[in-house]
Amino acid sequence: MDDEPYALKQMAEYVRKTPFLELAGECKNASEALLLVSDHEIRLIFADISMPGMNGVELTKLLPDRVCVVFTTAWSEYAVESYKINAIDYLLKPISYEDFLRAAGKAHHSIINEMKLQEFQSRDVKHLFVKSDNKTVKINLDDIDFIESLNEYVRFNLGPDKTVVSLMSMKTLEETLPRDKFMRVHRSFIINLEKISTIERSRILFYGKIRVPVGDQYRDAFRDHINGSLQ
Repeated sequence: MDDEPYALKQMAEYVRKTPFLELAGECKNASEALLLVSDHEIRLIFADISMPGMNGVELTKLLPDRVCVVFTTAWSEYAVESYKINAIDYLLKPISYEDFLRAAGKAHHSIINEMKLQEFQSRDVKHLFVKSDNKTVKINLDDIDFIESLNEYVRFNLGPDKTVVSLMSMKTLEETLPRDKFMRVHRSFIINLEKISTIERSRILFYGKIRVPVGDQYRDAFRDHINGSLQ
């Protein structure tokens, strides 16, 4: 999505030459983009931030959760705002195909990971496979102590000195992991309820030194779980 004809044409050409992407449409404004998303199973949008009318950031807030966004713009000051809403990447114009391919690859890996995770929702899953450092890693759910958000990445903490970082969203993990075993306790943390050993005020202690905070909006649900376990 871009209101500049040359930029729109260039991005369309980049999409066509990328084997794992398929061009669904070209949009000159947010209204056209929303219509395209409603009519097609869109998973990825390259969107200019600075647009007349509704800008790229405002558009992102109206998109379904399935849609990943890569922002494009000529203004570097928008970078911080793009990461605040967990955009997959941020491309500064003029955009080379090398930079485009890097961002598209990140989005592709994220989409594949989320599709795989969604397959687990109706099954009794004991492990999951995630992409990490160009490898596919098997993670046993029983080994997960807690999961931490790193913007568009997540970090699986599997012990005091063992972590796995992968490109996926916390929202997908929250919806996919067994709810009787895992709970989101903060915007940036999901914990394995079976691994709780010590709670200090509104923090859960792991490994004797890492304190995972319990956010205000999650506090009541977490307290109800703890109180229920004590009965």
